[in-house]
Amino acid sequence: MPKKADYPDDVLRMAATLYYVDGLGQTEVAQLVRVSQTKISRLLAAALERGIVRISVDQYQARQTKFEHDLCSRFGLAHAAVIKTAAHATGDSARQTVGHFGAPIVAGWLPAGGVLAIGGGRNVAEVVQRFRRGDGRRLTVVQAMGSIDSNLTHVDALELGRAIVKLWGGEFLTLSTPAFAPDKKTRDFFLASAQIKSVWQRMKQADAALVGVGGLTSSVYVERGVLSAADIAQLRQIGAAGEICGRFFDAGGRECKTRWRDRIISVELDYLRRIPQVIGVAAGADRAPAVLGAVRGGLIKSLLTDEALATALLAE
Repeated sequence: MPKKADYPDDVLRMAATLYYVDGLGQTEVAQLVRVSQTKISRLLAAALERGIVRISVDQYQARQTKFEHDLCSRFGLAHAAVIKTAAHATGDSARQTVGHFGAPIVAGWLPAGGVLAIGGGRNVAEVVQRFRRGDGRRLTVVQAMGSIDSNLTHVDALELGRAIVKLWGGEFLTLSTPAFAPDKKTRDFFLASAQIKSVWQRMKQADAALVGVGGLTSSVYVERGVLSAADIAQLRQIGAAGEICGRFFDAGGRECKTRWRDRIISVELDYLRRIPQVIGVAAGADRAPAVLGAVRGGLIKSLLTDEALATALLAE
């Protein structure tokens, strides 16, 4: 079987012309070039590698700039990025699209140095895993919330912090605690430890934070068995609109007085408000009440989102 380097340029030009210019299918190209159909893809790949084929694509504009301007103007946001998604995109597909096109935007909003507080969640994970390696910045990354449960996954703040430092270098300060302690006494025991105190002190010095803005529907806490459907119903009853780092807040961004408030190990919302740059990530129209509460309460300063959520926010 010949290697790509063994194919003559003229054979590659013929195959590429038939396929790309004349629009023939690979079966027809194989017949005319007199090779097996299984080799055609290798011929076309070799043509691309040698520069015989040069692909030109009109730049895709992934952002809805009018929505971005309207969101900043209406809600006083420092930055907004609204990513276009495929028709009817929901759930994972919307998060993945927002993460893919939003990651370089978020990276541009983050400082080159200083302290970054990192939350957890599926939306934040889609952004972090698409950051580019080694872009010259060096941050001290601080875990802003404990792990959702004992089964650590790539969406937990602990893993996301490690991923950022692996890509960009710097230092990572971990909490190594659950997000929700069994009770207040256990939570207070964790907070009294020297390790947690030192992390908390650095978190208070944060220059930026990257957090997910969670709603009460399709909650990762329900998905992973931390909260039950009955718990979510109770949160609705007391007026909860959404959560950031496991802290539930109402339509005005005020933290709700819940039985989970004394058990959570995460950045306090009052501290979050004092951080100069807090980037919230959310996708899906169902998150509109949560994001509205967050922006009204000054919990986030910048927003990365999708068209569906932006439309819902501007309709309020």
